[in-house]
Amino acid sequence: MPYTRLSGFYLFYFALLGALLPYWTLYLQSLSFDAATIGWLMGILHVSRVLAPNLWGWLADKTGQRVMIVRMGALASWVCFLAIFWQTDAIGIALVMALFSFFWNAVLPQFEVITLGYLGENSAQYSRIRLWGSVGFILAVVLIGWLLDWTSIEVLPFVVLGLMLLIWLNTLLIEREADRHSHASGQSGTIMPILRKPQVLVFFLVCFLVQFSHGPYYTFYSVLMQELGYQRGAIGLLWALGVAAEVVMFALMPRLLAHFSLRALLLFSVLMCVLRWSLTAWLPEQFWVMLFAQCLHAATFGSFHAVGIALVQHYFSPSTQGRGQALFSSVGFGAGGALGAVVTGQLWGSWGVLSFGVAAAVSVLAMLLALIWIFPGNVQQHRC
Repeated sequence: MPYTRLSGFYLFYFALLGALLPYWTLYLQSLSFDAATIGWLMGILHVSRVLAPNLWGWLADKTGQRVMIVRMGALASWVCFLAIFWQTDAIGIALVMALFSFFWNAVLPQFEVITLGYLGENSAQYSRIRLWGSVGFILAVVLIGWLLDWTSIEVLPFVVLGLMLLIWLNTLLIEREADRHSHASGQSGTIMPILRKPQVLVFFLVCFLVQFSHGPYYTFYSVLMQELGYQRGAIGLLWALGVAAEVVMFALMPRLLAHFSLRALLLFSVLMCVLRWSLTAWLPEQFWVMLFAQCLHAATFGSFHAVGIALVQHYFSPSTQGRGQALFSSVGFGAGGALGAVVTGQLWGSWGVLSFGVAAAVSVLAMLLALIWIFPGNVQQHRC
């Protein structure tokens, strides 16, 4: 499968994320929703990651039809999203967000398995394909930020729909032959013995806590920056800086993985979460401090994500890879992200920027758990 087809999927998929994370809260704010309602609505994007990836991951491991599942999920996403143009109340928007995100969030974990299956023994090169997702995110946040400065936030749903269409069209370019590289092919090994291992359970708990700590950032960072007087274009540039640092990290990951252990990289990533959220909580008005804090996204998301993918591949057997990656998505980005968004929505009205202090405290807990429990070398890698 050509490298460009794999990279193209990540480019468009994360460009869509670049449209939603920084700007969807501003769109909801333009509809006069309060902070608590915005928190609940943004939480829906994460809640669907709890159920959808595991359902589709089980189906993909059982049938081996990952490419078809990716295509159908991408198609259903934009079809469901069409209803957003007729919604103005919270309930209607919540239903649309729940429907389209149920299918959209099912797509990525299965495409991760397709990509890793294609790479085979060259899995360290995953980051160099995945970095195109970061490029897509950067282009989206910068270009959409400028667009919204020139036009109106009301154009955002049209941009989101266009990106969904591009994701679906790209999936049509992925050859069905890719399914044979993903190692499932009708086999569906048992997953429970793996999940009973304490280290694996703590790994998923750390993922949950780290994504919970990102709740204030993904839900209210743009709102905070706007309240501090930043233009939407400048807000987009701040988001882009963080993801640009992530691109550099993804490009360097093959070398880092060759010189440092997964445990060391995981601990470093979580430690940088503590630093980043502390700086954002106490010095948000300092522009240069915010620039530095955004650069830490290279660790808090970039290296953490790459190490997480590698640990799932280490802990889970080939016939359970689909469900393993689905759990990584659903427990962290799903349950952790959802609870982080909802809790932040409840706190923001009275705590405001100090909600990032809560995120820092949660990251400290994740750091301690990882320090005590995560020793990948002590867990035998499964092969069946």
